[in-house]
Amino acid sequence: MATLIAAGIGAAGAAFLIFGKRFKKDDLKDRSTTSSAGGGAAAYETVKAVDEYLQFHFGTDQDIMPYSNGPKEALKFPARCAALCERHCAALQDITGERGETLALDIGCAVGGATFELARSFSNVLGIDYSQSFVDAAQEMKEVGSRDYIAVVEGEITRKYTATVPSDIERARAKFMQGDACALPSNLSKFDAILAANLVCRLPEPMEFFERLPSLVKPGGVAVIISPHSWLPAWTPKSKWIGGYNKDGKPVYTASSMTEILSKDFDLIAREDMPFLIREHARKFQWGCSNAMVWRRKAD
Repeated sequence: MATLIAAGIGAAGAAFLIFGKRFKKDDLKDRSTTSSAGGGAAAYETVKAVDEYLQFHFGTDQDIMPYSNGPKEALKFPARCAALCERHCAALQDITGERGETLALDIGCAVGGATFELARSFSNVLGIDYSQSFVDAAQEMKEVGSRDYIAVVEGEITRKYTATVPSDIERARAKFMQGDACALPSNLSKFDAILAANLVCRLPEPMEFFERLPSLVKPGGVAVIISPHSWLPAWTPKSKWIGGYNKDGKPVYTASSMTEILSKDFDLIAREDMPFLIREHARKFQWGCSNAMVWRRKAD
């Protein structure tokens, strides 16, 4: 796999400059990533963010949603995202074995839940995330297989849990690196499947990502783009939004823009709703329903 050297938001930095607004770590350390107020990319460098995402990606159903009348269909989001890739990847359906190794890329991998799930089926999986803190946590999950995290119960009351990679996953198949989805290195391989889950509306330059995408997918391979279309100026300047605004008195929707952008190089082969659930504390959650679109790369 390629080696990436890229400037990002370093965990050791004293402050973060996001679209001209400066944040100190202390300003963000208690902010939940479920906050719709924003905080920008720096919010994903905090210990709290890592803890929330370890639970989001690896928490048991009982730990996350113990209530019998809760939205349990929104649990196991990373596993469901990976399964969507696997279901539509032609290379995995090849029973002759002539295709050789199968490669997958998880862009915006966070702490690695979907990356490990992809490793159930793909020979090699690369997870890339902009947050060095997330990448460090994912790497620890690979090396150790588990990591403790703290979840808020109520107010200042917390409880320690342990995130664990399922024992039937071959962790060595997964690799992680810090990188920018808007400026991916030119020497990356071509992949049989690319997953970008809840990523697009958190990019400062989404078109940079979409313009690079065709060169990363093998002909016949798939790009699975999953997004709640939650555009916020804290992450993406309004001038860069590809949807969620009005133009000439008419609404511009993200899914329609994506279809226009990708149709030259991809065919849309599947689409479904993909609910997700992030626990903020024992009685408060963020429930969302992302739009999942599966795109198959056309022949060159």
